[in-house]
Amino acid sequence: MKYYAIIVAGGSGSRMQSNIAKQFLLLNGKPILMHTLEAFANTELQPELLLVLNIHQHEYWEELCRRHSFTIKHLVIKGGDQRFHSVKNGLKAIKGKGIVAIHDAVRPLISADLILRSFAAAETNGNAVAGVKSTDSVRSINTEGKTEALNRELLLMIQTPQTFAIAQLRKAYQQPFRNEFTDDASVVEYSGYPIHVIEGSRENIKITYPEDLDIAAIYIKKGL
Repeated sequence: MKYYAIIVAGGSGSRMQSNIAKQFLLLNGKPILMHTLEAFANTELQPELLLVLNIHQHEYWEELCRRHSFTIKHLVIKGGDQRFHSVKNGLKAIKGKGIVAIHDAVRPLISADLILRSFAAAETNGNAVAGVKSTDSVRSINTEGKTEALNRELLLMIQTPQTFAIAQLRKAYQQPFRNEFTDDASVVEYSGYPIHVIEGSRENIKITYPEDLDIAAIYIKKGL
């Protein structure tokens, strides 16, 4: 079986209050994106790595790789207007059958255990989407601003990786883009496939706000 990982790095630094795209911000001395690529490269499956990146950031990424002596093999692919188009571009670079994990570039703390469980579950069920239960109370809000309490036991916080049999993902991405497509699971589900959720990880945080970098640094220090 062939294994692949498409790392989607289309984020900006807007919510990080930074002019540098968040995937390039330093975490423990090197760009967040390098931690993410290393996490997949260091697993026993050693999936083929495809990095989908805004075309205007390709040269900067090459410079960062030289500066940090980053030599992990990966293919850099032109990003699209939305995440949907970026993943589609990454998928086009894969030939033949196999299993592919789609992962956010700014989730650098993903564990080898979660990666391996994702590939194994997708190989068995056709797909595997990481998720965790909410520890907070949750409410829905309508267009008029009215809120309503929801049962958090019936809700999941969805993460990446979202891992699929390549044939399944290819079929799903033949659809035209819809605004309802917020992640790969929603694309695949809309094409008629049931989604299989596996247990994610609390430490698998997405670096979105400045304080997330501090939290990630603490996790690294603790060896998580």
